[in-house]
Amino acid sequence: MAAADLAAHVTRVWDVVVVGAGPAGSTAARVAAAAGASVLLLDRAEFPRYKTCGGGLIGVSRAHVPSAVLETVEQHIFEVEFTHDGRDPVRLHSADPLLAMVRRERFDAALVAEAERAGATFVSGVTVRTVAQEDDGPVRLETTGGALEARAVIGADGVGGRIGRYVGVEPERVDLGLEEEVAAPGGAAGPRPVRLDWGPGPGSYAWVFPKAEVDTVGVIERKGPADGTRAYLRSWVAAQTPDAAVERSSGHLTQWRRHISPLRRGAVLVAGDAAGLLEPWMREGISFALRSGELAGRAAAGFAMGDDAVLDAYAHDVEATLGVEMRVGELLLAVFEKRPGLLHLLIKRTRQGRRFFARFCTGEVSLADLAERRWVMRALRALGQPSERVKGLHR
Repeated sequence: MAAADLAAHVTRVWDVVVVGAGPAGSTAARVAAAAGASVLLLDRAEFPRYKTCGGGLIGVSRAHVPSAVLETVEQHIFEVEFTHDGRDPVRLHSADPLLAMVRRERFDAALVAEAERAGATFVSGVTVRTVAQEDDGPVRLETTGGALEARAVIGADGVGGRIGRYVGVEPERVDLGLEEEVAAPGGAAGPRPVRLDWGPGPGSYAWVFPKAEVDTVGVIERKGPADGTRAYLRSWVAAQTPDAAVERSSGHLTQWRRHISPLRRGAVLVAGDAAGLLEPWMREGISFALRSGELAGRAAAGFAMGDDAVLDAYAHDVEATLGVEMRVGELLLAVFEKRPGLLHLLIKRTRQGRRFFARFCTGEVSLADLAERRWVMRALRALGQPSERVKGLHR
């Protein structure tokens, strides 16, 4: 439904309005609608729309999407090649798919379609200008299509989005990712490996993610002078795909939240990138978007139907699950920034390192499982010397 059609929906009070139709927002809309809530899903873009993203789905992500959405997978990845600053290659093989590759245009559109199938109303081309709530009344949104009211609002409008600013989300760190989509090599038969390179800068890395018709080639590092990141990308592209035709260049910011940042303000919740939810080491965000979207959709629907306690439960549930993984990811990043060669060596030389990476990709284990191993946590703290804020995860 286009923005011009929003006028028919501005006179009612919705149970839930979701702002942003990426993985977090469309999942929240689907879950809330399936629970019986009246749901309006908004996005400022017209769908399908391009989204800068490597498009790699780990096992946890694949487990949290409807089966119809998995039809958008273009490649299943059984092999990953690691290098350290372009050198010392090592390959990891798996009998089970480590990753599944999607193009976000199709993946996100399929998630929206599932939200609509569950009963949500989707309107594209609408920008939210203001958000406000007085006392315990409905949340009021001023949009480019008119004013809306809802018993609960979920903000899934991305990094730096208006809803996140309203709630008060503060970033702990912001990174810059740059990507190019290049034509896939002609005549490539069968699955091709993902390539990952632990880069020259602290915490930086680069990738090649193969799709059916294109390869996504990108780099990410701490946000700083963009010229340096562009030079990093040019060097990586020249080394990996020197003769491929570039079809698209793009960039995006990623962030993870400061631990004390709120996840709601009144009846306004945030999920996914808008909440700063991602894994800091690899900057993987899709699984966090899907899972936080499920939790937010369930909480918003419950609140709209009269259960006031579910909003506080949302923040608690995010912290108890995704928050633990994020803090372990921060510890891993601290080690990675100081000793990238050590992590490469663990994968190259130890069966345990290769096995954990493979099982993490397939979804058999999570970073939260590492939090239960006290000797691992002590080693990570000692090697990475993280801040006092994350030292308290395990003592």
